[in-house]
Amino acid sequence: MENFKIDVDADGIALITFDVPGRSMNTLTSGVMAEIPEWVERVKTDDAIKGAVLTSGKPSGFCAGADLGDMASGMLGGADLQAAYDAGWRLNGALRALETCGKPVAAAINGLALGGGLELTLACHYRVVGDDPKIQLGLPEIKVGLFPGGGGTQRLTRLIGVQAAMMAMSEGKSFRPSDARGAGIVHEVVAKGSEVEAAKAWIKGGGKAVQPWDDKSFKLPGGGPYHPAGIQNFLVGNAMLRKQSYGNYPAVLNLMKAVYEGVQVPMDAALRIETRYFIKTLMTPQAQGMIRSLFLSKQELDKGAVRPAGVPKSDPRKVTVIGAGMMGAGIAYVQAMAGIETILIDRDQEAADKGKAHVEELLKKRLSRGQLTQEKFDALLASVTATTDYDLIKGSDLVIEAVFENREIKADVTKRAEAQLAPGAVFGSNTSTLPITGLAEASVRPEDFIGIHFFSPVDKMMLVEIILGEKTGEAAIAKSLDYVMKIRKTPIVVNDGRGFYTSRCFGTYVAEGLAMLEEGYAPAMIDNIGRMTGMPRGPLEMHDDVALDLSVKIAKQTKEDLGDAYQPLPGWKIVQTMVEDLGRYGRKNGKGFYDYDSKPKKLWSGLSELAPVKINDSTPEMIEDQKQRLLYRQAVEVARCWEEGVIDDPREADVGAILAWGFAPWTGGPITMIDQTGLKAFVAQADAYAAKYGDRFSPPQLLRDMAAQGRTFYGDFAGKQKAAA
Repeated sequence: MENFKIDVDADGIALITFDVPGRSMNTLTSGVMAEIPEWVERVKTDDAIKGAVLTSGKPSGFCAGADLGDMASGMLGGADLQAAYDAGWRLNGALRALETCGKPVAAAINGLALGGGLELTLACHYRVVGDDPKIQLGLPEIKVGLFPGGGGTQRLTRLIGVQAAMMAMSEGKSFRPSDARGAGIVHEVVAKGSEVEAAKAWIKGGGKAVQPWDDKSFKLPGGGPYHPAGIQNFLVGNAMLRKQSYGNYPAVLNLMKAVYEGVQVPMDAALRIETRYFIKTLMTPQAQGMIRSLFLSKQELDKGAVRPAGVPKSDPRKVTVIGAGMMGAGIAYVQAMAGIETILIDRDQEAADKGKAHVEELLKKRLSRGQLTQEKFDALLASVTATTDYDLIKGSDLVIEAVFENREIKADVTKRAEAQLAPGAVFGSNTSTLPITGLAEASVRPEDFIGIHFFSPVDKMMLVEIILGEKTGEAAIAKSLDYVMKIRKTPIVVNDGRGFYTSRCFGTYVAEGLAMLEEGYAPAMIDNIGRMTGMPRGPLEMHDDVALDLSVKIAKQTKEDLGDAYQPLPGWKIVQTMVEDLGRYGRKNGKGFYDYDSKPKKLWSGLSELAPVKINDSTPEMIEDQKQRLLYRQAVEVARCWEEGVIDDPREADVGAILAWGFAPWTGGPITMIDQTGLKAFVAQADAYAAKYGDRFSPPQLLRDMAAQGRTFYGDFAGKQKAAA
């Protein structure tokens, strides 16, 4: 076998080492799944083997789950449902054979075990995990539009009960070793490095070779659907899942169906039920879009898919951040975590120290969770120098400017910083709206000037948008991408333009919420409809989060730059009055569309005077129409960005939209949404909205041409890739 090695010791215990060649992490490839039945059969039939221990040969983890690219190509190659089911059953059948082999099998979990990796261990009779806070155990498939399809829905439910299992699977929750032991997912937590020894000790101590659910006396923890207590899990759970998903994710509903039906039958039948629902889910457009964008495309971008070829790899070791506010301090933190020496500069020492204090606060959270030792904590904090001295920039590979969104201030910072930089070092502006080409006018080295746009909070937001000015060179692009990959963020590269890609398109969501407010829709209805689209928050509350005064500042700068060409957005007067006359800046000062002086927050009562409610009644048809309105407005702007050359890679467009502003993940992203809707149907609906609400919905000529020619974005992109190859 290529992926498993078997060594039988003097006690007759087979140590099965899982080690996929050529990879830093084990995954369940088609080759791995083909070999599992081989070693299971040997364990079962070899009289010299009394029991087995399964562990990993990788220092980085036990198993990260299924190889989704491999799996999707094997199950989505055609419309043959039987072939898809057979492919889906391979893992379930193999793991069922494992747990019924008649000999005790223990899993020695010496690294993270996620998705199919955890499901593999759940089919073992005993689970031992190392005491390491870096280890995660969980079933996160829901995050890519799927649910566990390797027995997880049935085994986890039978281990810990319907309620706990459904919460873990529907949220994609991961457990640390001690939490997994407390939940009943693993049996033992042992010192790191002693997992195999402990697993063997269990076998030698008379480990039982029968799973609890195969024992005639087994009872489902908490009860099943017809148990007085168990029925509540499904009655309440159904409502809770609907609240979480708004019906946008087939995986959530199919997960509950698989659990509901599966717990009422023996395990063999339950696994067949799970496989049927899993294949049904896998074939939905939602799952296909999410797998492509949130797994395959994201993985490609994380590995530098858009990095210029032929530019030597760089390794930034010292980076200066200018501006020690929440954004700059957040950048300093992620740099420190990546082992980068950081100079954190602000206008006075107090402001710089405050920024470093934020870094310390974030590090203390990791220390309290056992994710850092005190020694490591001290070293990371010491790697950040808070100062006002621009001379300390010397030796930096990169400077990131994160100061106030004002062209004059940024120009001054640029000149002062560049005076300290060696040739070839990169200057990056963390602006969210100001065109990079214009900012680069203050630079004496525009080929090394680039936009590096982070999102707040930096420690949690995974995207970084890299923006090219007209004179930005390939070396600067490559070095910026190397930096983003080193701090473990996902990069996208876009061309210059006002608002670039993410800020420009995100702005249409909050702006359309304002338009609805001006039209007389009830504020609560607007935000509820926004959430029902799958967006993380409603447009009004999201506007509060971003800050209303920032919107006013950006609008004024835009008006100053565009002159007579500037056109105020619908509802603009409402925001201007709230900021300039009433001092309502949003969440940051506790007063915006909502009041934040109590929990939960409440809609501001004075809003009805600025925007009288005219539409307060709703029907399912009206709600669906307004949901589509909010999504279409964003997608039309994405198409305009494509036509204007701001973005030209569907992977970056989709991944960027989901990670940056939370564009409804169930769609797979705006480009996938357009492709799956069909260009002709999308253009027709956009035209209908344009006739009703205004030219902002009018589809660009690009979409009309593509619709007439029967083209798609991903189809065109695939063609380009093949031609290049």
